[in-house]
Amino acid sequence: PDINGVSRTLFTLANGLAARGHEVEIVTTQAASEPEALKRHVVLACPLLGYPGLRFGLSTPGRMRAMFESFQPDALYVATETPLGIASIWAARQMRIPVVSGFHTNFHSYLENYHLPGLESAAQKLLSYIHNLTARTLTPSADSAAMLERWGIHSVGILGRGVDTDLFSPARRSTALRAEWGADEKTPVALYVGRVAAEKNLALLMKAFAAFREKHPGAPCVVVGDGPRLKALRSEHPDYLYLGAKTGTELADCYASADVFVFPSISETFGNVVLEAMSSGLLPVAYDYAAPRLVIRQGVNGWLAAFDQEADFLTQTRQAAMTWHEPAPREAARAAAGDLGWRRVIEQFEGEFITAQQQCQSPTSAAHE
Repeated sequence: PDINGVSRTLFTLANGLAARGHEVEIVTTQAASEPEALKRHVVLACPLLGYPGLRFGLSTPGRMRAMFESFQPDALYVATETPLGIASIWAARQMRIPVVSGFHTNFHSYLENYHLPGLESAAQKLLSYIHNLTARTLTPSADSAAMLERWGIHSVGILGRGVDTDLFSPARRSTALRAEWGADEKTPVALYVGRVAAEKNLALLMKAFAAFREKHPGAPCVVVGDGPRLKALRSEHPDYLYLGAKTGTELADCYASADVFVFPSISETFGNVVLEAMSSGLLPVAYDYAAPRLVIRQGVNGWLAAFDQEADFLTQTRQAAMTWHEPAPREAARAAAGDLGWRRVIEQFEGEFITAQQQCQSPTSAAHE
């Protein structure tokens, strides 16, 4: 139910499976805000400490068994390592339902930001235990896959991400929206899209906006997103624009109406927003890992900084500020994103369930049980 890359990914995957003829039901923490095609089961939830906008689901194996007995699923996807996810895995094991799990978010690295320092090692052990109870663990990038394998998680696979190139398109560029921001066609706009939260490296984002303005004094710098740090940023940096959370065509209009996409996060498992920005024809500035490493070619369709090197990130931001108006890099960014549609991702996702089901039904698997 949240507005972020993970929830949009899960929405796309679930509807993609349904479009391929599968019956899909969702277990989540909030009722739908409008009618939807897929059946939704809502469970109890608690807010994350320090971030009330994020909730984690609560349930028990007994409750999940009752739900599964009603639905009789052939396979289960557990997207988050919450009490809901753990209860679902245990219930599925008792019923011999094959489980594929997802590692979508570096929750273990968020602990210090949310007042739980010193628990990263314990969190890694817990995550390893949970994922090793499942037949397969899917994560969106080679970087996160390598990390999970170092932790001792078995059967790790990479399930990439796609982008809706029809929605996120340069054709949605709006002169009227740019005018609202204070930009004409000779004035570049720097944009950030994402959660306004501590784990997104917001201090560097503010420095990058300042570096952008070194080249273009007074240029609009726009933040799209919501989160626990939004109020503080508005107070500390009132000369930037804060639009709150946007979705659908409103979000696509924001992307297309900007020029440079600034994304300083070092905590992503992928970074869907980078694909959306490039599909919209923006020049991205990001660290060299996850999605940026996959799609950005240095100086050709965007700018990459050495991982977690602040000075280099600011240097790359200044480079992007000097080349924002050149059409070739922006066209190259759009072309690179165009190669990453959702169809192949959904087909792979479907294949992961089929393989897990076959393995669960094999005589070897039954003997191990």
